[in-house]
Amino acid sequence: MNRVVVVAACCVGLLLAQPKRTCADENDYPRADLLIEANQLAQPDAAANFVVLDARSKTKYERAHVPQARWVDHNAWATAFGHGADAVEWSRRVAGLGVGAKTKVIVYDDMLSRDAARIWWILRYWGVDDVRLLNGGWKAWIDGDYRTETGAVSVDPAEFVAKARPERLATKEQLLKSLGGGKLQIVDARSEREFCGFDKMKNKRAGAIPGAKQLEWVDLIDKRTQRFKSAAELRQLFASAGIALDRPAATHCQSGGRSSVMAFGLELMGSTNVSNYYPSWAEWSSAVDTPVVTGKPRPKHE
Repeated sequence: MNRVVVVAACCVGLLLAQPKRTCADENDYPRADLLIEANQLAQPDAAANFVVLDARSKTKYERAHVPQARWVDHNAWATAFGHGADAVEWSRRVAGLGVGAKTKVIVYDDMLSRDAARIWWILRYWGVDDVRLLNGGWKAWIDGDYRTETGAVSVDPAEFVAKARPERLATKEQLLKSLGGGKLQIVDARSEREFCGFDKMKNKRAGAIPGAKQLEWVDLIDKRTQRFKSAAELRQLFASAGIALDRPAATHCQSGGRSSVMAFGLELMGSTNVSNYYPSWAEWSSAVDTPVVTGKPRPKHE
């Protein structure tokens, strides 16, 4: 047989042997392990494998919660984190929930994952390796008509030594250094009105960090189901906002919560170098050495 024909035949055979890429592949989250579905959590053996944290208000938690879920005081955590410096206190706080460095944790809320994502991010910052969000949160659990419990759950403290992961926390100095055209993308998870300076809130200055890409955190969530949008939808959202999933990114908002959702969304879509500027606009707008510009809204596409 002619040598050219043999080579061509081999090439065709190799191509046919390759697995076909389906639409399902494109709709898979690159880091699907960061989410868990309500039907998975409802399996009989799930409680033995995870510590479940309820980030809703204590009143709502005591009224009804996922079986064996432990209440985490989101508001206290949000205030206490600061600049992520008190490892001793955070060791005590995390251990008190029965969480160790190797504990598998699931967090949920009823706030479109905003509060749960903050708890997720703080736990990851302090060294808990496996933390997931319940996709759809409390709504998904109730919609599935799964069993609930009332009252508090007895918790045995775990052994945990908090070890900060500084690469997960962006600083004002790092963002200032990136303004000269570095590789770091600054992703603003606030509303367009905040970004454009129309909504000053209680800040000294209104506007945006120069060069920041704006994508509101809630756009990552399907408001009807409170689940994260599909991988295809998220990919399109990031692309439309000019956010590259393969480049380092630092997210920010007003005070670290909404930006935690954005950080989660980026990691869910495969970004491997994502940090959260936790002090966010509250710090940036009040500092004397930080430039502020008027953000421009992105063109609306039909």
